[in-house]
Amino acid sequence: MNEILTKGFLGQDASLMLDVVVTALVLIVPWLIFSIYQVRKRRLFRVHKNHQLAMTLVLLVTVILFEVDMQLHGGWMSIVNKPGQTPRLEGEKLEFVRDVLYVHLIFAISTPILWVITVANALMFFRRYPEPGPHTPLHRFLGWASVIDLVCTSITGIAFYFLAFAIP
Repeated sequence: MNEILTKGFLGQDASLMLDVVVTALVLIVPWLIFSIYQVRKRRLFRVHKNHQLAMTLVLLVTVILFEVDMQLHGGWMSIVNKPGQTPRLEGEKLEFVRDVLYVHLIFAISTPILWVITVANALMFFRRYPEPGPHTPLHRFLGWASVIDLVCTSITGIAFYFLAFAIP
């Protein structure tokens, strides 16, 4: 059972949840664009709301499972440089990958905060039947800030994954 949880599915010797997270980072941006398209171009406010709530749930579950996975494996360094094996990352390359991770963490920590504020305000002000109103300018600002933050989270997260696992 531990072997199943240890091995990922992308063929890069990462953990299962690291592979799940990097896959989610690749898929979430097109899903986000689709959701924004529904509200901006088609004016399907309820569809946008439902997609945003689904994304929130998917991201929340993914992040929780990812954090549990990190704890079970002893942190990212134990996944990258497996105990008892020749280290994959050392010296300057390790320092560079760590710096990329730190940049990623800035976005990865701020994204859920912005996302929760955006969703909570939307649920509070738009109520059951979402439609434009006095809260729209603030929601639009928070939404675009969340989008930019999430895209930066995705780019830096994918960069970290490739630097740590895919590039020798």
